[in-house]
Amino acid sequence: MVTVEEELGRAVQGAFTRPVPKSAGAQMRYLVRQHRGSTQQVAELLGISRRTVERYVKGRIKHPRPQLATRLEGEVRARWQPQVRARARQKAATTDGIMIDVQARFGYTAAAGSTDQSRIRHLTLALPPRLAARLLDAQAAGLDEDQLLQLTTEALGETYFRDNGRRAHGLEVELTDVLDLQFRL
Repeated sequence: MVTVEEELGRAVQGAFTRPVPKSAGAQMRYLVRQHRGSTQQVAELLGISRRTVERYVKGRIKHPRPQLATRLEGEVRARWQPQVRARARQKAATTDGIMIDVQARFGYTAAAGSTDQSRIRHLTLALPPRLAARLLDAQAAGLDEDQLLQLTTEALGETYFRDNGRRAHGLEVELTDVLDLQFRL
């Protein structure tokens, strides 16, 4: 299942100007540099021994176990190009906004006389900067997945269904059964 947290992370990573290190040795050396040369901190971060970290740094071990490879790549991606990441978030929150492509089941609570039957829709639209800022700030604050999904639903309701307050006043949108979700900055 796709999550809002992961997809927002992927969108920000799309702004990277240099490729993330690919080999396990290069990734390990990067993490050691990020922790000011402390192989012990990197070992604790990855759940391995300090000596194993040193072996990767020196190139004596080249191919990590699949679980370690996944953790290692995730930790490197989370720290890669922080200034580029911050600029991309700032630009999305102030001028550009975020493009969202979602396929999910949308339900409604609306005034009498209108249909409230939920159905699957595929929407691609631009969220304005103020809504993008709310979403990115919530992610940075560490809100859980349910809260991020609720904010995404509110943003879609405001932008698409209520047309930024120009129609469908009082319409409440519910988002369930997310089949696909992608963000682009």
